[in-house]
Amino acid sequence: MNTTPMHTTPVPRIAVIGAGPGGLTCARVLQQHGIAVTVHELDASPAARDQGGTLDMHPGSGQHALRAAGLLDEFRSLSRPEGQQMRLVGGDGRIVFDGIPPEADTAEGNPEIDRGVLRRLLLESLEPGTVHWGHGLARVEPLGDGVHRLHFTDGTAADADLVIGADGAWSKVRRLLTNAAPRYTGVTFVETGFDDADVRHPRLAALTAAGTMMALHNRQGFVAQRNSGGHIRVYVAMRADEDWYRQDGVDLADTPAVRDALLRRFTGWGEELLGFVTDTDTGYVNRPLYALPVPHTWPHTPGLTLLGDAAHLMSPFSGTGANLAMLDGADLAEALIERPTVDEAVTAYERVLLPRSAEAAEGAAEAIDDAFGPDGAARVLAHMGAPERASELAAGQFSG
Repeated sequence: MNTTPMHTTPVPRIAVIGAGPGGLTCARVLQQHGIAVTVHELDASPAARDQGGTLDMHPGSGQHALRAAGLLDEFRSLSRPEGQQMRLVGGDGRIVFDGIPPEADTAEGNPEIDRGVLRRLLLESLEPGTVHWGHGLARVEPLGDGVHRLHFTDGTAADADLVIGADGAWSKVRRLLTNAAPRYTGVTFVETGFDDADVRHPRLAALTAAGTMMALHNRQGFVAQRNSGGHIRVYVAMRADEDWYRQDGVDLADTPAVRDALLRRFTGWGEELLGFVTDTDTGYVNRPLYALPVPHTWPHTPGLTLLGDAAHLMSPFSGTGANLAMLDGADLAEALIERPTVDEAVTAYERVLLPRSAEAAEGAAEAIDDAFGPDGAARVLAHMGAPERASELAAGQFSG
């Protein structure tokens, strides 16, 4: 790869909107090759909000991007290889799969890392002052010739020759490129959590094991994930109308009412699994899942492009969203390094990005439909390479 910075006069002003994994990866790779970049982030500080659960980094995407960013060794020292363990459970609590999924059973593996730990790794790799905190994007004003003026909610403004929309599901940059908007997938996660789980919730901790436990049955499920610091993050998942809580007459701020509504909806599930509803330390957060239409494309527009969820928001059930965002960031940065002009770089990047993200989004849509169908556990088990056991499970003949 030619790592000589582009010879453009004047030096292009590159602005990344959003300090998520994809945007920060892009900034890191650019800075490694002497290209200036500014990241604008809505959050007031790195600690302004919880960054979410755990991620498995795939060799061909997330780990590839970390290698391009010169951070792979640091990542490996922070990651949790034991977190690759996957446990699949039926609605009655029977364990039907316990091990490392086939796609993770490689030399590199898919080691886990908390989102917050990954973000801190990327932030600390950047030059001081790269991220402008508290810079929520209010609007983007086209000035012509690919130049755009960014207006921020704090009243400031900045001009850029390239605006990279890494601003997530409800991207404001995307609105300049396409009318596409995220649509509800039909599945809602209700997030809850357990602190010091091995001591305070030993039965639930044992059921979760070292990585991720998924219990799936009749369009519902539980997804429990080990995080660092003894925390287990749980998603109580169900195929339901987006306003399910209104239909149930529930105020989402009323923790006991949410608990009771979930218990009614999960009638018939094993008692141990229902502990993920009843024993919460954190209360409940309603998280309906959205996805962009597939395929999601846009006409090439000088001075603008997208990466990550802004470009290809998809179901988390494929485990590829953050990995693809980081690969997007690395690929875009490398195109900017290699190509003589910003426009040529973005054209080359989008030529790879769009078909790749469409394929991934199709797979993610299929994965969530399988998991939250009437025989979700059997379908996921088949995906893990055990079709005979999946058939037994679907027929109710699984013997353990």
